[in-house]
Amino acid sequence: MPVRTRPNNNWPIVAMASLLLFGGAAYINMAVTGGKPLLYLLGGAMGLVLYQAAFGFTSGWRDLVNDGRGAGMRAQMLAFGLAAILILPVLSAGQINDHGVIGASAPVGIAMLLGAFVFGLGMQLGGGCASGTLYTVGGGSSRMLITLVFFMAGSVIGSAQLPFWWTTWRLKNVTMLEAFGLAPTLVITLLLLAAIAWLTVVIERKKHGGLTHGGHYYYKNHLWLTRLTRGPWPLLWGSVLLALGNYAVLALTGHTWSISFGYTLWGAKALAALGIDLSQTGFWMLRYPANALKGSLFAEDTSVMNFGILFGAALAAGLAGRFGTLVRIPLRSMLAAAIGGLLMGYGARLASGCNVGALFSGIASGSFHGWAWLVSGFIGSYLGIKARPWFSL
Repeated sequence: MPVRTRPNNNWPIVAMASLLLFGGAAYINMAVTGGKPLLYLLGGAMGLVLYQAAFGFTSGWRDLVNDGRGAGMRAQMLAFGLAAILILPVLSAGQINDHGVIGASAPVGIAMLLGAFVFGLGMQLGGGCASGTLYTVGGGSSRMLITLVFFMAGSVIGSAQLPFWWTTWRLKNVTMLEAFGLAPTLVITLLLLAAIAWLTVVIERKKHGGLTHGGHYYYKNHLWLTRLTRGPWPLLWGSVLLALGNYAVLALTGHTWSISFGYTLWGAKALAALGIDLSQTGFWMLRYPANALKGSLFAEDTSVMNFGILFGAALAAGLAGRFGTLVRIPLRSMLAAAIGGLLMGYGARLASGCNVGALFSGIASGSFHGWAWLVSGFIGSYLGIKARPWFSL
């Protein structure tokens, strides 16, 4: 039984991240109304989970394509299925905690399919999806900070061009719940997810003769406490906790978990600080974006959760003793990060969401567009994987 020990020199990071999380929650409680402090802390918890479980969509898809390993994909299917079991009955009932609810759904059309394809391509070049970008930046990755900045830029560009894409062909927005009802939707969703998981098992066994089991690390003292605080966590833990987190977002806000609109808002706010006003452009004249642009960054749900995810991941990285340091980034890698960020930001706006808001929450909400996003996004991701060697990735 191997024993692994490592010194932790990241206690200042732990202290700073804790201050930002709990001090930030206190500030938000004073600065804005509603349940935003709880949402901020929930984001912190989900950032910690994402980091400790290294729960990434980008790497999971790449492992399947490049190496025939499907553990990451199976973990995603499990998270989607558990979230669907929790969320679909609430959406069918139409309310939770005495307030209305809305799932993640959008019409399938040219813009949505193209956006998912572009996002999938971008996440392989950028090195992370929407959630992966957040938790790796929180963990101290300087390269992923480039991806994040260009993700914001791509989102703003996409928002400016959305009025054109709204004129392109699309189907009527009908969800599986509306078309089939609760029980059939839940059965169909779980069967499709199980079929994808089974396919990854077939691929992995054919290529490797068996399935990969995640490594387990043993420590000299306080095994479980050390595992909890310093990681790494099994993907199973990540699947269960992220599904519960998505449900908790629904319970707190009345809508499912999303990320990419927060990036769009951050980018628009940054431009406003530079004197560039987007409030009279088409997307930002819609009621929700307009109110978000006028208000505080801590008053909008996705924005406040994104901040929480960043600082929660920083706390996790500090506890694990793995907070990143500044490193020299090769030019090709830097270029890939910038291109990938732009593509993800632009694609997320066209597709009405990213791998979290459109894919994870979409499938958990019984949306047809969640499944369409999965297919189109995976095709784009496949091409992105094949393009990675051009950038020495």
